[in-house]
Amino acid sequence: MNERDHGPAAASDENKLIAERRQKLAALRAAGDAYPNAFRRDALAGDLAAAFGEQPAAWFDAHRVPVRVAGRMLAKRDMGKSSFVRLADSSGDIQLFLQADVLGDCYAAFKGWDVGDLVGAAGALMRTRSGELSVRVEELTLLVKSLRPLPDKWHGLTDTEARYRMRYVDLLVNPHSRRVFELRTRIVRYLRAFLDAAGFMEVETPMLQPIPGGAVARPFVTHHNALDLDMYLRIAPELYLKRLVVGGLERVYEINRNFRNEGLSTRHNPEFTMLELYQAYADFGDFMELVERLFSGLADTVLGARELVYQGTPISLATPFRRVTIEQLILEQNPGLDPPSLRDACYLRRVLDEKGIGHQPADGAGKLQIELFESTAEHTLVQPTFVYAYPTEVSPLSRRNDRDPFVTDRFELFVGGRELANGFSELNDPEEQAARFREQAERKAAGDAEAMYFDADYVRALEYGLPPTAGLGVGIDRLVMLCADAASIRDVLLFPQLKPEA
Repeated sequence: MNERDHGPAAASDENKLIAERRQKLAALRAAGDAYPNAFRRDALAGDLAAAFGEQPAAWFDAHRVPVRVAGRMLAKRDMGKSSFVRLADSSGDIQLFLQADVLGDCYAAFKGWDVGDLVGAAGALMRTRSGELSVRVEELTLLVKSLRPLPDKWHGLTDTEARYRMRYVDLLVNPHSRRVFELRTRIVRYLRAFLDAAGFMEVETPMLQPIPGGAVARPFVTHHNALDLDMYLRIAPELYLKRLVVGGLERVYEINRNFRNEGLSTRHNPEFTMLELYQAYADFGDFMELVERLFSGLADTVLGARELVYQGTPISLATPFRRVTIEQLILEQNPGLDPPSLRDACYLRRVLDEKGIGHQPADGAGKLQIELFESTAEHTLVQPTFVYAYPTEVSPLSRRNDRDPFVTDRFELFVGGRELANGFSELNDPEEQAARFREQAERKAAGDAEAMYFDADYVRALEYGLPPTAGLGVGIDRLVMLCADAASIRDVLLFPQLKPEA
């Protein structure tokens, strides 16, 4: 039951139920057995169904199978001298069959127990006349008194914000939510297995950093009291992972949290999970091929097919994925533009102004191209598409293209109209990296809160020699959104960031 779903009258009824349950808990406390901890189970509902689900009733008559199960009562049906309970644990649910003449005084106490209570039951497996696998209970224990009633079984926890805020209730009553997070676990497990098999080493790098780097984003700031030093929650692990490649760890990856001080939306949460990996003696073309293998293998292994539907739109993860440059897409989606003028900042400003697309006075042609691309072309990239040749201006850590220094050897993978991966050949020239950092520092001084800091230690690391290296970042949350057909990033985060309760 939920006051947002059912109104003030239902909220009043819920408060009465809570008061009644507190009285029951007080009685249990007085009796000295409010929270017993001696019961131990030896079986899970799902395992019992898998092992004995096909056995007929006569088989159980001839073969006694003793079990001890525990979980939450999701339903109870009182038939007088016998009752049925639907008991749920982490693997599924199973029916309990209770009889007054078997349980004695415990059966009388059970009559006052409530849906939502946690119980332990010992007995033997049976099959009821209706054919349902059940436990004929010989011992029953109330383990935890639930003080708040579960949502109405037919309506569930329908208020979206309540589902996010009280995920513990959402998981109890919405099987779909549990399946989403089970899928997330399988996806992350697959990613690790794929990279481990390819010879990558999993590492951990600092979450708390003296200089935030590796991405263009606004960081969260905190303070280390003992050092009297402002520090930052990391916006990316990139610069630390590349330091490891300098140190001779030629294939490394990390799956962990990043933090960016930005707004909330269906695509953005200030705390999110990324996979980042780096490989020496590889380039961005090698990593496009790796991404294709990674995504198609994920579809085969976890989803069971390379065809899926996201928010009503069919998407194919069959390879190869389309490859197209930023400038090609801008021209495709903006007929009538003058191709030779796409690198003329004055021309691009006029185009953006005509289209009502915002930009900053300090933006050069590369940044203006990205504003035009994001506003007019990005949403059209529904089928998997590698977009490459990103302007150098917006790619401060990427290697310039040898034939065209206006762009870098960088790509992003788009699926369903949103970016899922970002990869590039790494800039390993320390002097050029220092110059790029200085450009970023100038942007920051001019008021760009997302511009990078100058990281002198990273430049020093490059001076020891970073091998030719390719890097890749994959947004785990957005990948799970795609695989789970979830419209909002909050649907795939167990505890998304929310505004404080009123």
